[in-house]
Amino acid sequence: MSPTSETAQGGRRLVIVESPAKAKTIKGYLGPGYVVEASVGHIRDLPNGAAEVPEKYTGEVRRLGVDVEHDFQPVYVVNADKKAQVRKLKEQLAESDELYLATDEDREGEAIAWHLLEVLKPKVPVHRMVFHEITKDAIRDAVANPRELNQRMVDAQETRRILDRLYGYEVSPVLWKKVMPRLSAGRVQSVATRLVVERERERRAFTSAEYWDLTGTFSTGRAGDASDPSSLVARLNTVDGQRVAQGRDFGSDGAIKAGQTRVLHLDEANARALAAALEDAAFAVRSVESKPYRRSPYAPFRTTTLQQEASRKLGFGAKATMQVAQKLYENGFITYMRTDSTTLSETAVTAARAQVTQLYGANYLPEKPRVYAGKVKNAQEAHEAIRPSGDRFRTPAETGLSGDQFRLYELIWKRTVASQMKDATGNSVTVRIGGTARDGRDVEFTASGKTITFHGFMKAYVEGADDPNAELDDRERRLPQVTEGDALAAQEISVDGHATKPPARYTEASLVKELEEREIGRPSTYASIIGTILDRGYVFKKGTALVPSFLSFAVVNLLEKHFGRLVDYDFTAKMEDDLDCIARGEAQAVPWLKRFYFGAGEAQGGAQGTAATTTTGGAASGTSPGTGTATGSGDGDHLGGLKALVTDLGAIDAREISSFPVGDGIVLRVGRYGPYIERGEKDSEGHQRADVPEDLAPDELTVAYAEELLAKPSGDFALGTDPVSGNEIVAKDGRYGPYVTEILPEGTPKTGKNAVKPRTASLFKSMTLDTVTLEDALRLMSLPRVVGTDADGVEITAQNGRYGPYLKKGTDSRSLESEDQLFTITLEQALAIYAQPKQRGRAAAKPPLKELGTDPVSQRPVVVKDGRFGAYVTDGETNATLRTDDSVEEITPERGYELLAEKRAKGPAKKTAKKAPAKKATAAKKTATAKKTAAKKTTAKKTTATKTAAAKTTAVKKTTAVKKTAASAKASDQ
Repeated sequence: MSPTSETAQGGRRLVIVESPAKAKTIKGYLGPGYVVEASVGHIRDLPNGAAEVPEKYTGEVRRLGVDVEHDFQPVYVVNADKKAQVRKLKEQLAESDELYLATDEDREGEAIAWHLLEVLKPKVPVHRMVFHEITKDAIRDAVANPRELNQRMVDAQETRRILDRLYGYEVSPVLWKKVMPRLSAGRVQSVATRLVVERERERRAFTSAEYWDLTGTFSTGRAGDASDPSSLVARLNTVDGQRVAQGRDFGSDGAIKAGQTRVLHLDEANARALAAALEDAAFAVRSVESKPYRRSPYAPFRTTTLQQEASRKLGFGAKATMQVAQKLYENGFITYMRTDSTTLSETAVTAARAQVTQLYGANYLPEKPRVYAGKVKNAQEAHEAIRPSGDRFRTPAETGLSGDQFRLYELIWKRTVASQMKDATGNSVTVRIGGTARDGRDVEFTASGKTITFHGFMKAYVEGADDPNAELDDRERRLPQVTEGDALAAQEISVDGHATKPPARYTEASLVKELEEREIGRPSTYASIIGTILDRGYVFKKGTALVPSFLSFAVVNLLEKHFGRLVDYDFTAKMEDDLDCIARGEAQAVPWLKRFYFGAGEAQGGAQGTAATTTTGGAASGTSPGTGTATGSGDGDHLGGLKALVTDLGAIDAREISSFPVGDGIVLRVGRYGPYIERGEKDSEGHQRADVPEDLAPDELTVAYAEELLAKPSGDFALGTDPVSGNEIVAKDGRYGPYVTEILPEGTPKTGKNAVKPRTASLFKSMTLDTVTLEDALRLMSLPRVVGTDADGVEITAQNGRYGPYLKKGTDSRSLESEDQLFTITLEQALAIYAQPKQRGRAAAKPPLKELGTDPVSQRPVVVKDGRFGAYVTDGETNATLRTDDSVEEITPERGYELLAEKRAKGPAKKTAKKAPAKKATAAKKTATAKKTAAKKTTAKKTTATKTAAAKTTAVKKTTAVKKTAASAKASDQ
């Protein structure tokens, strides 16, 4: 519907978008007739807990926020932090003549628009305004060509939301009871965690194989140049016709794969013997095979490929990438960044081709525009690929951007322009070199080369690789210009040993790629999924690698054994198919949810065969065409019975699912306070137990390391008897580190007025459990130590605190340089410290704990420092605290740069504005003056006052009558 003529002639239009930043940008394009406000995301959602559920709901509805007995009707509540914004939107709407809902054009955005309609209940014309880029032309075109709300998209999002609520709220409590409190399960997060755990299992089960080969450096005997090198390096390929084994020939068990009968496995002795036999051997070129090389440009970015490439080239995590992309979109630099499509609009193709000609020349422009029509299966919406916005692309230098935003925009710009350039062409060459060893064995070496004769799109962009050792597409390997029969001299024959490596751990980029290839979840949610499993402690980072915690092994073990279907990769992908059928109107939400939650039998007895079933959003949808039923897509077996699965938990052995054999009778267990290993049964003779470091990678827990942990002193480590009290003194390893304490006599009251607490003290940093002595323990427990008194008789004590050793005099505390000073500092030294003025503000800067290198964004040196709240990385401008999974010793430069990038993406912390103090004095003065004036006038105006009172009485009666009438009218409307 086009804007009404009344509005166009001076009316007021309210435009609601999702974010304040977007509102600010769009306001500048629309002019004075428009008010642009932000909903700030969803204004209402399913309740976060029973406390948010209205009182009229009880039982399961109160717990789940969904009425599973009545067509899975959701209970929506306005978020507490959005009530003020909703009130503001209602006030703005009351003064407007038209409403434009301008939320993003995806399922989430469509749902936000629907919720706005439900809450605001507009009485004015409503338009759904959609755009894929925030430019002046795009925004004005969207205003002129609005559409209706797409109820199917709303239903699909709502079904997905209810499904995730049922999954999370039903399965998570099982984890609380059987593994550990405060854990969570989720439809996609649990499967993503399983992928990471399975990769670690492969690494634990992996047996490395050793293999050897030879590398020869061969000379042509002539002077070389850049285009015709004088020598080449070739690797041994065959011996007497048998191919020499390489890493790909070995299985995970360390043996040659079955069926590889014609493969020669060289060990070190045989390899060295062969190299010796090849000394002074004559070599010649046996063949030269040349093939044309052609490489086409990569498709423009979609959400997942952007996340992968930003990880490879910029060191961004998926979350940081999306945060930076969001800012670029909201400020009008790129098109919408949540898309499954690689399609470019005609406008974008024209703009890209224009820049190819302008920047690289007409020779790099193909005759026809390139079309990238292929999209991932079940692509979410018909967005464009991610590209620079507008009908003319701004070069990175023209944007005025800086830092992370500049780098990500440049990446998107390069990829988009390159996608409309010509192929790269060249030649690939394989040279085979043969010779005969002294013992008569025939050997053949091979070398491969590549030359690029026309770089094409590579002039603008070359894609990165997940493997840091992989060769990029634009890398040339030039070989000497040789022909068959040419003699070559062996300058060197080297013997090389290799070992097969376990499969690499997932990085954020490779996990995103894996999820997409398996068709699990929506690409637009991958960043938040990875963020969730990191925040929950299921996965932690070592460099860029995602390492599963021991906790995640227990969680995945339980889910696989008792909820196998819920974490099955094919099942999860099948659910996505079903949800997309609902989005397309080919299936109905309610019957599908019944099958998932209650099982196929319940669904068959419920809503099957109905001509029209009310969906969860309240809109009616027809029966699935051609199916005869309304049960959703797919077979009847892949859904059903979540409720039954979570009801009967008797078969789940909590100890069993959290126990994993290490070897030699040692078992790893995941306890409520962290992982530990033990040998033998508790309280039995020879029982051993030791805690396992939280940040230990599971594949590093070998039998040897487990034995080392068990050999360390643990539990009560008796030190001796206190000669004064007669109590036994022991050393222990507690949750907060090693400490010493005394064992009080049996019968000592532990509670009540006469309770006695045992003396306890933490070990100094220089002490360990296996070296601490009884004398050390007694000295530690003697703290705090009285050093003496000052001239005024105020006592000075030396104490050990949370932030280290210090002196205390009344309320005045001063830090000490070392823990040893607690016992050695004299009164004179203490008084000298107090004679110095107390340092205010920041202390002297501490030296860095580690240097990481130069940040690629700020070009400043990055170091790790020790702060009040722990270690952090900084480039002098931005500070980022190390996460619990990071350590100063192991943090890599790439991880440091990533933490800084995430911090920059978040922007500066918001400051709360201080309220101005009330002007009490002024108000009081005005009140006093008013009272005096009133007193003076009272006597003079008695007659007038009487008349006024009578008039007021009449007015009050009239007002009351009007209010009663209005109330009656309002009640009848409801």
